[in-house]
Amino acid sequence: MGIQKVVVLCGYETLKEALVNYADEFSWRAQTPIFKDWSSGHGLVFANGENWKVMRRFTLSTLRDFGMGKKSIEDKINEESDALIQRFKSYKGQPFENTMIMNAAVANIIVSILLDHRYDYEDPVLHKLMKVVNENVKLLASPMVMLYNAYPSLIRWIPGTHKKFKTNIDEFHSFIRETFVNSKDQVDANDQRNLIDAFFVKQQEENPISGQYFHNENLMHLVSDLFAAGMETTSTTLRWGLLIMMKYPEIQKNVQNEIEKVIGSAHPHMEHRKKMPYTDAVIHEIQRFANIVPASVPREITQDVVFKGHVLPKGTNVVLMLASALKDKTYFKKPDEFYPQHFLDAEGNFVKNEAFMPFLAGRRVCAGENLARMELFLFFTRLLQKFTFQPPPGDLDVELTPTEGFTRGPKPYQLCALPRT
Repeated sequence: MGIQKVVVLCGYETLKEALVNYADEFSWRAQTPIFKDWSSGHGLVFANGENWKVMRRFTLSTLRDFGMGKKSIEDKINEESDALIQRFKSYKGQPFENTMIMNAAVANIIVSILLDHRYDYEDPVLHKLMKVVNENVKLLASPMVMLYNAYPSLIRWIPGTHKKFKTNIDEFHSFIRETFVNSKDQVDANDQRNLIDAFFVKQQEENPISGQYFHNENLMHLVSDLFAAGMETTSTTLRWGLLIMMKYPEIQKNVQNEIEKVIGSAHPHMEHRKKMPYTDAVIHEIQRFANIVPASVPREITQDVVFKGHVLPKGTNVVLMLASALKDKTYFKKPDEFYPQHFLDAEGNFVKNEAFMPFLAGRRVCAGENLARMELFLFFTRLLQKFTFQPPPGDLDVELTPTEGFTRGPKPYQLCALPRT
């Protein structure tokens, strides 16, 4: 890529060996210019070394403390799904585009953990945040950003989308700073309301001389990382799910039949999932088929390693092609089709597939995996419990065409949400 040699890893077995058997050697984030501009090595997603370890430990423990994997966050997701249902009902079965609505619903879950707050779907602050994140996801796939990553010293001075990306980052970070700084004076160590409170308590406990981790820059980047990642990937997966249900109405009906049989008209809960193998398989297949993160953020080899018979010197940049695992023909019978049977046995029981790795694996496995799984199940089942999704009248073919971007979302589409009696 440009003047730098890059190794690309493909296929489930190869990815598993790198991420699990050589976890330490492949755990370092490469210093990609555009992501360096984003984080300067702070926060969680693009950090390395001890800073990354400290931020990851804090994030995992704090997400658990504030509900990840617990009934409290289930209840919050169900409350948000009720608000989402009311918004869908407001269109009275007429066509509408759902990107910002789905973004807002999912964003409110991570915001409740970060700030103990909920935004109205029309709130201009939330719209501004979502717009910046959505725009930057698209800009990451633009030719100028790719050129900037390949030739940073040359392209840095030329106008283009890489400049717009940086402007968006600055605007996003400015808002995050204003939001959390305003709450700093209200922190009570004995009554921690959210992740930001928990961070400030750690900051007060840290030795001021050696206080190199719990500083405001790390907090600002950590919050922006969690907001962007927590909103964009899950809402994109759900939007794929609704589009796919319109494409395959018989699969949608099968899911609805299982919902009626197991849940009825009550709110769904995670305990229902083990009794709903078909729905679980459909959600897994949505994630596999949608393939929303085809390639990982580049890694950097931390020490010389012999891998698959090749010598990879320390500092080598590595790209992990996650799409090659999700479409590995050895593990998926129909890799290019939407086929829920990839996750079902002959008796209709749910079966795990080891090549299913949308959350990665190894040291850098997604910190919010449990939260994302919960959101996908609860939002998806609640929506299909209340609505049947159809394309607008006259749309004879539903296109499963992705947009270009760092994540692979569906092209904007219109849908009709028809209330179920």
